[in-house]
Amino acid sequence: MDEPEVDYLELADWRRRISELYAQVRAERDPASGHELWRATRERLYREHPASPVPAEKRSSFRARHFPYDPALRFEVPLICEQPAGPASAGESSALGIRLPISTGAPRPFDRIGRLEVPFAAGPRRLALFWLPEYSGGLFLAFRDATNGRETYGGGRYLLDTGKGSDLGGDPAAGTIVVDFNFAYQPSCAFDPRWSCPLSAPENRLDLEVRAGERID
Repeated sequence: MDEPEVDYLELADWRRRISELYAQVRAERDPASGHELWRATRERLYREHPASPVPAEKRSSFRARHFPYDPALRFEVPLICEQPAGPASAGESSALGIRLPISTGAPRPFDRIGRLEVPFAAGPRRLALFWLPEYSGGLFLAFRDATNGRETYGGGRYLLDTGKGSDLGGDPAAGTIVVDFNFAYQPSCAFDPRWSCPLSAPENRLDLEVRAGERID
């Protein structure tokens, strides 16, 4: 994600605090308690941190909104790997390379590393999982659903962005990853269009409402 003009040490501190928050969430035995910690801490950071994506004039009155926690929307699912391929580059991308749309600016290259089969109550749905092939890299998973444009940001929400520390864990030995939609959050560009954020891949547009996580209405 490209950021507007900010103090780089403040931005580094923001990322550090978010990473520490997710470490605390992963350490919680009760996911609902971890979610409450996540919700309250993020709301405080949005209001108080100088690198908050919320415009400065709106921070003091900012209040985060969330759907009620729903344990049925927390999953630990296996990653169904794709055939390995090299990183997507500035030229022709590899077979699994893809350029994800960006809220502002040119699409950015990602590697599609596999898919997740999510067993929703309405039936299984497939989400693609990506890796950002830049220095430090990281898993990336954004999605769209039928709440977008009404109750959530029109460009979709994020579940994973491990380059920024947003990671709920999993079991590498078993090849699984935790996907908890209660922790779905709006990208920075939902708060201020000056921020430039990767958006959901077309294949990650769900044909159902995901009434969990952050909302804007």
